[in-house]
This record gives sequence, structure tokens and C-alpha cells, in this order.
Amino acid sequence: MMQKFQRFGSAMFVPVLFFAFSGIVIGFSTLFNDPLIMGSLAEEGTVWSKIWFIIEEGAWTVFNQMPLIFAMGIPVALAAKANGRALMETIIIFLTFNYFINAMLTSFPGFFNVDFSQEPGGVSGLAEIAGIKTLDTSILGAIIISAIAVYLHNKYYDTKLPDYLGIFQGSAFVVIIGFFAMLPVAFLTAWLWPYIQMGIASLQGFLANAGNFGVWLYIFLEKILLPTGLHHFIYGPFQFGPAIIDGGTYANWAANMGNFAQSTASLKELFPEGGFAMQGNSNIFGLPAAALAIYVTAQKGKRKVVAGLLIPATITAVLAGITEPLEFTYIFVAPLLFAVKAVLDAFLATTMYIFGVTGNFGGGLLEFMSMNWIPLFNNHWMTYLIQIAIGIVFFFIYFFVFRFMILKFNIKTPGRVDEEVKLYVKEDYKEKKSAESTEKNLAGEYVDLLGGKENIEHVTNCATRLRVLVTDPEKIASDEHFRSLGASGVVKNGNAIQVIIGLSVQNLKEDVDNYLGKEIE
Repeated sequence: MMQKFQRFGSAMFVPVLFFAFSGIVIGFSTLFNDPLIMGSLAEEGTVWSKIWFIIEEGAWTVFNQMPLIFAMGIPVALAAKANGRALMETIIIFLTFNYFINAMLTSFPGFFNVDFSQEPGGVSGLAEIAGIKTLDTSILGAIIISAIAVYLHNKYYDTKLPDYLGIFQGSAFVVIIGFFAMLPVAFLTAWLWPYIQMGIASLQGFLANAGNFGVWLYIFLEKILLPTGLHHFIYGPFQFGPAIIDGGTYANWAANMGNFAQSTASLKELFPEGGFAMQGNSNIFGLPAAALAIYVTAQKGKRKVVAGLLIPATITAVLAGITEPLEFTYIFVAPLLFAVKAVLDAFLATTMYIFGVTGNFGGGLLEFMSMNWIPLFNNHWMTYLIQIAIGIVFFFIYFFVFRFMILKFNIKTPGRVDEEVKLYVKEDYKEKKSAESTEKNLAGEYVDLLGGKENIEHVTNCATRLRVLVTDPEKIASDEHFRSLGASGVVKNGNAIQVIIGLSVQNLKEDVDNYLGKEIE
């Protein structure tokens, strides 16, 4: 079950990869179209403002079609075979589902207790997906329908039909089954979803009224679940909707950023929901301090090697908000530190929120600057100075807590034991395996460490991890051997293995697929 949840988590991450760039472009568009910053150049109607309007509209693509994009992400990650055809089938089934809902609500609005005459958006409970006016089931509906479509694909794609029905085999057969399956699913959705929307509205109110504790608990859970891959299920409904605000904190902040920039009211008053988008502050102020503590507690003769491990990972975390390469540097040898960091992350975000800091702080420094500090600095500079001051204070708290715990409990972080600094460099490993691996590429070497082709049942990946389901976990090589190939470490949970690769994991996953020479189901 955990493996299935992790696979869903990685599937949800596929579309999320597109949001960072679009958000940054929207941020810069807002910045360059703000008269408070650009002066008369950005006044409405100028060529300058029109050009940036065009650019901004293009950047809104992924946000305006979020359900459709999430629907496409599921088959990319979860289809057992023919992923391209699975994606096409999923889109057709998802659109069919929404056309059915449109027709049902148009024909019988009274029966379903929905005012279908309203315009999509706002509090209407309606949305427009690929030009179809339908119920706003947000990404949750997209994930459920695409999961059904992928299930049908995996079960029926290879079904053999009589020769005279051969034209209906494969993708056509999956879509036919999906067509009839969507009729009852659309009916149940049109009937039940309005009640769920009322429940979501109540949940929004509860979380909004939970105040500081709600923010603390949200950040803690989002951080502590990172190793399991289940953190996607925590931040997804909040950041991309609809748990706390319609459309999610990310899109809502981007949509209103221009108004917030021109307002002199406090950010907490303007955007109280921003407390659920504060997890990135630990990337800027916490992780560098943790890395520094690991560095200063390493043996002096080994600090150069440790710095080589930590500096690139720290830069990635600070600038882009991708924290796994750094956090997984120590999580495997010091899970207690990881748990303490999750607690500190929650206190950091909550303290900032108490002092009035809100916004879109889910990523790294580039996102902080383009979507917060630069466009809103004119009227909210004092809030950001408070944020930085609190962050600096917590930097030292992180550093001294990590340093104390490493020394007090003699935690074997990198540089504190011979094996981890020696690290079995790649050349050493190749010498040991030269008789059988001189001609193998990196993917082949990883497959060997995972027990060979026959030991691998399924391979997928998320942003930084190669996720593998194996037959016999006893055949898995030691963590040091994986590190010798450049991996940061390994998470083992029964037959579910996660190899921490970094941002190049997608390329490695494709190489592994090619090396295996078949699709692992």
C-alpha cells in the first residue's frame, strides 16, 4: 500500500514541475507591469504593458488548465505500458466525464441542486476545463478520473478481440469501456460533489480559524513526510486547491499579487491563507545552517570532501527550493536530526506568520524574489525585513541545535566516520567489478546494485528519487556502493526501494528502462 501511495505521489509531482517556471514568469510580469516600480512605462495601454500582458497570459496556461495537466500526469507515471497511448486515452476519458457532467447539469439542474446558470469561478462551484463548463472538482477530480483511466488501460489495453472487431482493440477498447464507466461516475459526481463542496468550505473555515496551530501542523506534516513521498498529499490540496482557498494558494497569490503590491494593508490581512505557503523559508534559513553544522562537526581533514557534498546541494535548495539532495545527505544516518528539523521548520514558519509574514514562500530564493520581495517591496518592505530578521535568528537556532545534537549523541554525519568520507569512489567500485562491468553503463551498474534485472518488478521516479519495487530486498547492495555511483543514499521499506539520485534522476530512469529492455509492470 505504501508503494502505491508513493507512486501516486510521484505521479502528482509530474505536473508540479511546470509550475515553478510559470510562477516566476508571472512574478516578473507583475513586476514589470507595476507602475509603482516601472513608472509611466507600465501604465495601461502602453506597448510595454501590452507586451508583458501577452507574456503573462501565456504563463497562466498551466494554472488555467490545472485539472487537465494533472490528469495527464497520472498516466505518465502510473501506466504499466504504452504510456503515450495511456495519456491519450486518459485525456479523452477525462473530457468525456466533463461533457457528461455538463449535459446532466444543463438538462436536470434542479435534480442535482446546482445553479448551472452561474459563471464559472468564484464561489459558484463551477469551472471551465478545456472549454467545457463543468463542476469544479479541481485536481482531485482530475486525479480520480485519470486513475480510473489508467486502471482501465493497464487491465484492458492488451485484451484480444475477435478479428472482425480488431479495429476496437487497444486504446479504442479502453476508451469505449471508459465511455460507459464515466456515465455513472459523472452522475455520482454531479449528485454528490455539491455536498463535498460544502464540506470543503467548512474545512476551509476550520483551517482558517485554526490560526497559528493550523500553520504549525501543516508545515510539520509537509516536512516530516518527505522521506515517504506522501508530503505531496499534504501540500497539494493547499497549494493547488481547494483545501484552503479556491484554486490554491499558489494561483490565488499570483492572481492578486498586483493588488497586494499597491495596497498598504498588512499582508496577513490581505492574504491570511499565505500561512499555508511558508514552507520554503526553511530552505533559505534552515538548511544552510544545518549544512554548516554538519561541516563544522566533521573531522578537519575531511571537511573539504564534506564541503564538496554539501555546497552544491545547499545552493540547489536555496535557489530552487529542491531540498531532497541536501536533506537526504543526513537523513539516512541521522533520522533524529530530520525529525528535529521538521519541528524547527514548523516553528520558523509559524513565528513568521505570527509577525505578519505571508505570501508565496513555498520554493527557493528565486521564487521569493520574483513573486514576493521585488514586486511588493514598495509597500511591504517592513514585513520582509521582519521575515529576514526572524530567518537570521532561526539560522543560528538551527545551527546550534544541529551542532549540539551531532556532538552530544555522536551522530555519524558525513565526515565523522572513515567510511563516509572514503565513499568508495566510482573508480574503486569499477575495479572491484571490472571482470563483469567494464562495458556496462551507469544504468547497468545501478541495476546490478538493485539485484539484477530479474529482481526488479517496477521502476519509476519523482523529482530526485529512483523508486524501485524489487522481488528480494536481500539482494540490494549496501548504501556505500550506491554512494560510490553518486547517489546520496537509499531508503528501504520492505520491497520498496528509493535511491536518492538528485535532479538528474529522470535521465537515469530512462537509461534504466532502456537497459532493462522491457517495461516493468
